[in-house]
Amino acid sequence: MRMLILGTGGMAAQHAKHFAAIDGVSVVAGVDTDPTRLEKFNAAHNIPNGFASLDAALAWGEFDAVANVTPDSVHHATSIAALKAGKHVFCEKPLATDATKAFEMVDVAEKSGLINMVNLTYRNVAQLQKAREIVLSGQIGTVRHVEASYLQSWLVSKAWGDWRTESQWLWRLSKKHGSNGVLGDIGVHILDFASYGSGLDIDHVFARLKTFDKAPGNKIGEYDLDANDSFTMAVDFDNGALGVIHASRWATGHMNELRLRVYGDKGSVEVQHRHDWSKLRVVMGEDIENGTWKEIEVPPVPTNYQRFAEAVRTGVMQEPSFRHAAELQRVLDLATVSELERKELTVG
Repeated sequence: MRMLILGTGGMAAQHAKHFAAIDGVSVVAGVDTDPTRLEKFNAAHNIPNGFASLDAALAWGEFDAVANVTPDSVHHATSIAALKAGKHVFCEKPLATDATKAFEMVDVAEKSGLINMVNLTYRNVAQLQKAREIVLSGQIGTVRHVEASYLQSWLVSKAWGDWRTESQWLWRLSKKHGSNGVLGDIGVHILDFASYGSGLDIDHVFARLKTFDKAPGNKIGEYDLDANDSFTMAVDFDNGALGVIHASRWATGHMNELRLRVYGDKGSVEVQHRHDWSKLRVVMGEDIENGTWKEIEVPPVPTNYQRFAEAVRTGVMQEPSFRHAAELQRVLDLATVSELERKELTVG
C-alpha cells in the first residue's frame, strides 16, 4: 500500500512513523499548504514527494490511501475528495465538526466500497479490547451500569507547555479558533471507550458543559477562552443500562487517564489507561461475594494503523468505521443541545 499523509502538523508524525513500520506499506507523499513545514516533515520521515494541495496530489495519483491529518474542519471536504478519487481513507478524529457532515462522509464512503476508518486512538489499548471480549462473552452477565471518565490536568500543569502563552494550546480553549472544548476534543474518545468497552450503544443523553474562569475577562490576546473545560453526561444505553460519562482538563494529578467500569449482574470489569501504563481488573464468579478483584495480564493488540493496512490488503472493512464515528458525533452534537435546552434527548 502506498500511503499519502495529508496535513503534516499535529499527529502526522505518528501516522508517518506507524505506517512506515508496517511491512508492505510505504509512505510516498506528504501534503501541506505550508511549504516549510512540508519540507521538514518529508525530510524527517524520508518521504520522496510533496504537494501544496490535495488536488495536486490527486492529479499525480500515485498512491492508494490517504491518512487525513488535517484540522477537524477540513476532514469533510478532503476525505470526500479522496474517496471520490478512489483512495482509501484513514481519518483522524473527530470525523467531522457535526453529525450532518459526518453522515455525508459516511454516504460517500459506503457507496464507494473503499476502506474507511477513523483513528480512535484508544482502540489500541489491549485491556479495552479484552474487557469488551469478556463483556460480550456474557461472563459478567447483563450490564446494568457503566462509568467512564477521561481526566487531563493540562490546565493546571505545565507538563505539555504553558497554555497561557503558547498558541498551540490556546486555540483549544477558544470557540472562534475552532475548538468545541473538552467535549469536541476528547469527548469522542471517552464515548467510544464507554460504548465499545461495554458493547452497548447510547440512546438517550443529558449533558452539562462548564467553562471556568481562566484569565481576566476570559481573554488572552486574540483568544476568547469560551470553550468548555469539563462535561458530565448521564446516558441510557440501548439495553436499558444507565451510564455516567465525564471528562475534564482540570483533573489535577491526572496527566492523561481514561477509566471504564462496566457492572453486570454476574461480575464487573474495570479498565484504567494512563499515558504510562494500562490495567484490566475483573471480579467474577465466587469473587463477587467478597469483592475480590483480580488483575488480568493482556498481550498487545494490532494498532489502528496495522488494521487499516490489513483492511486495504484484504478488502475487508474493519472498525472503527466512518459510520461508527458519525454515530459518536451525533451523541456529541446532542450533548451540546442538551446543555442549551436543559433536557434529555433521544439519539437517532
